[in-house]
Amino acid sequence: MGQLRTASLMINELREFASFSPCEQRYIKRSIDIGLGRQDAFKLWARDASEISSIRSQYVAYQDLKGLRASVPAETGLEGIEDFMGKLVRMAAFDLAQDKLESFSSFRFLYERILGAKIRPWLPAAFCASSALPQIRPDRRKCLLHSISEAAATAPGWSDSEPSFFPEWIEKEVA
Repeated sequence: MGQLRTASLMINELREFASFSPCEQRYIKRSIDIGLGRQDAFKLWARDASEISSIRSQYVAYQDLKGLRASVPAETGLEGIEDFMGKLVRMAAFDLAQDKLESFSSFRFLYERILGAKIRPWLPAAFCASSALPQIRPDRRKCLLHSISEAAATAPGWSDSEPSFFPEWIEKEVA
């Protein structure tokens, strides 16, 4: 029964990832490589000087990932919330300002993978806060904030199941 549940969850994750635009998929894979230290992002993802610069900035923006993973506050208390949310919102604002993630779904998909399942209760607040910052263009702000459903924003609980699908770069074969 457990293996069937795990397979079902992975299939749902694959379907969700497939629903994202190619731009979102590319950014998510690149961000997971940077956030989890899986690959040399410069060699794998940089196609030009602007992407080299963007990747360099993303490495800097993601420097607090390890600390964030270790300091997720309890959902019931307020201890440590200012430092945690400040860093999380700053990092989320960086990602959203890149104009690659188009919705809460793609944002959540990425952040569950780079920070783990225990980040889920904090994602709606981080997404809404970072989406509403003046660094995000007003038209983009509107689209982002409209992308989060009422159900996601007001969920009474969150799954503690870790993500099982982590998309990766796939080398195209030359025929």
